[in-house]
Amino acid sequence: MTEQITGGSAADIADSVRALQERGVLRPGDALPPVRALADQLGVNRNTVVAAYRHLTQAGIVVTRGRGGTIVAGRSPVAQEGFAADSVLRDVGTGNPDPDLIPDLSRALAHVAGRPVLYGEPVIDRDLDAWATAWMRDAVDPRLPMELTITSGASDAIERLLAQALTRDDAVALEDPCFLSSLNTVRLGGYRPVPVPVDAEGMTVDGLRAALDAGARAVVCTPRAQNPTGASLSAARAGQLREVLADHPYVLVIEDDHFSLLSTAPHHSLIGPQHRRWALIRSVSKFLGPDMCLAVTASDPDTAERLAMRLSPGTTWVSHLLQRLVLALLTDDEVRDGIRAAAAHYAARNAAFAEKLTSRGLPVAVGDGLNLWVELPVPARAAGEQLMRRGWLARTGDEFVLADDAASRRMRLTVHDLADADAERLANDLAAAVAAVSESRRVG
Repeated sequence: MTEQITGGSAADIADSVRALQERGVLRPGDALPPVRALADQLGVNRNTVVAAYRHLTQAGIVVTRGRGGTIVAGRSPVAQEGFAADSVLRDVGTGNPDPDLIPDLSRALAHVAGRPVLYGEPVIDRDLDAWATAWMRDAVDPRLPMELTITSGASDAIERLLAQALTRDDAVALEDPCFLSSLNTVRLGGYRPVPVPVDAEGMTVDGLRAALDAGARAVVCTPRAQNPTGASLSAARAGQLREVLADHPYVLVIEDDHFSLLSTAPHHSLIGPQHRRWALIRSVSKFLGPDMCLAVTASDPDTAERLAMRLSPGTTWVSHLLQRLVLALLTDDEVRDGIRAAAAHYAARNAAFAEKLTSRGLPVAVGDGLNLWVELPVPARAAGEQLMRRGWLARTGDEFVLADDAASRRMRLTVHDLADADAERLANDLAAAVAAVSESRRVG
């Protein structure tokens, strides 16, 4: 079957393999020829086959397993945030906000009525435009010209921002470990993810420099409450990253400030005053609820124009009814007090659970955000299997990873909504799971 692979360029070889897979000639689990063998068969340079296999890997058509070779991939679900479907286990890996802390919409709904909006009218509701301009300008260097765009959430904005700036196989610098949505957006868009390690102060300087040297044409960064680690950029680190980016003013820098109003950390930007292509995104999903699919994007005027063009063939604009509802909520003093209370709740519950784990010999550094990033002394998947036997479903670190092998000993836990008794039980069960794995490894 693999003798049917043809082509003289990387794109042609990839298209040939794709066609064989679509027709069922190549099936999940079938092995592709080794690079050298296929290069000899087709009479092309070895690097041409390497590039073809890279295209296919990024498209999810094949899986490369090192010495195990390259095989045709089966169809598997893409990891997403949210509850695990059809599970009877207590799910502590959801990444969800607490529904009890999401504002009641009933009072605000009275403010969304108004005259109908017709084709050709401004796509941003006038009152939201004024409020959001002040909100975003407060986080953007005043020397930077800025325009606003409204999209259907942060992931929608990131997908369209990358699409207006990049072509297939362009390199994108991503935090490692990485937020699942950004990771999926890059992979499914056919771009080439380049990992940038994350430490306690956020994206690392050496990592960003290496990604830019590797040809990254875009950078996606979470300035605070990085998911899954909870890290936030320090003022010093943000300044160092700006210095690195100063030599690359036309690289598109995307800041996803997803936690914004809930964050306990100040916002420090890696977008310098002379940067030419940039975007700051703030969605409302974490504090107004995931169903409120709206994000505000501030960007340079050229990027804003291109982003609007990416919107025009499809959704064109986000519903003005939704825009008015968001504005009514965010300008309501009671709602804003509730958001501040929610921020304090998430921080306190995470800190309390981290203390429980630390007292059981599993020290945890508490970051910002909805989750805890827990380091284990054993492989997280093995500990996760032990937790399942005790009735818990957790998320292991390898789901979020590009190249960081250390994440295989990490677990992301969403615990802020656990009652005290349940939190105590989970802490005990996780400590017992780690002990069970340690013992099995010792005996084995």
